[in-house]
Amino acid sequence: MRSVLAIVGPTASGKSALAVSVAKRVGGEVVGTDSMQAYRGMDIGTATPTETEQGGVPHHMLDVWDIEHPVTVVEFRDAARAVLDAVHRRERVPIVVGGSGLYVRAVLEELDFPGTDPRIRAFWDSRLAESGAPALHAILAERDPAAAAAIETNNGRRIVRALEVNELTGGPFVARLPEPEDHYPTLRVGLRIPRAELDARIEARVDAMWQAGFVEEVRNLESRGLAAAPTASAALGYAPILRYLAGEIDESTARDLTIEDTRKFARRQQRWFAKDRRIHWWDYDAPDLAVEVAGLVTST
Repeated sequence: MRSVLAIVGPTASGKSALAVSVAKRVGGEVVGTDSMQAYRGMDIGTATPTETEQGGVPHHMLDVWDIEHPVTVVEFRDAARAVLDAVHRRERVPIVVGGSGLYVRAVLEELDFPGTDPRIRAFWDSRLAESGAPALHAILAERDPAAAAAIETNNGRRIVRALEVNELTGGPFVARLPEPEDHYPTLRVGLRIPRAELDARIEARVDAMWQAGFVEEVRNLESRGLAAAPTASAALGYAPILRYLAGEIDESTARDLTIEDTRKFARRQQRWFAKDRRIHWWDYDAPDLAVEVAGLVTST
């Protein structure tokens, strides 16, 4: 079976740029595993690579679904694997770029996800509608601290799913992930970056998003039903701007919350990937990084 290169690490560490640079050297195509970049119209806030940033390298799993579609991990996995298989058939190198550890694992490894129970799901959905995501997140933190630490406090859909799995299995959500078994032979490269530098880059990225029209993007999506979209509305930055547009907070507070939430998410990413001993770690600003990674690809 043909192999895959996976580039992982926290948001704003330079994964996308590295993937493009490596792809040009090895004849690769980029396959994203960011579930929010897969939504149409959510480009600025998710830092979806622009046409210029893609540098002529084919990119996949971007702008796949409309925002009202509640994409599941399994649905995303199946779509991404179909892309990977097609890239292999073209005798090109698939380069998976991922920030969400769960989605990276779902695509690249053999994971069996628990089923669902409509009764349990309906119960927690109703609680979500009544109390809001943060209140349910507090319940999850008591029942399954590891799952709560890995899920954003405003991601109601994932919180409901974690609580459902907890009841279905009688055990934790995150802890049920099995030991790694690759679906594709995979070379994993991770980018490490000092916390102070990462924090600065996140703030600079959010400022650039604002200047690029992030608020206007959310306003347009709001007219298409973003606030009611169960999955898309949980994307970083979108919920604070929706609150700003609703008059609940001012724009400066929305910006600050976006920075804070993104930094927290980056910490969770770092903790998740730090546990994976298969990853070859490199400093994000290492000299000739793309050349070194391309060398790893061609030597395997």
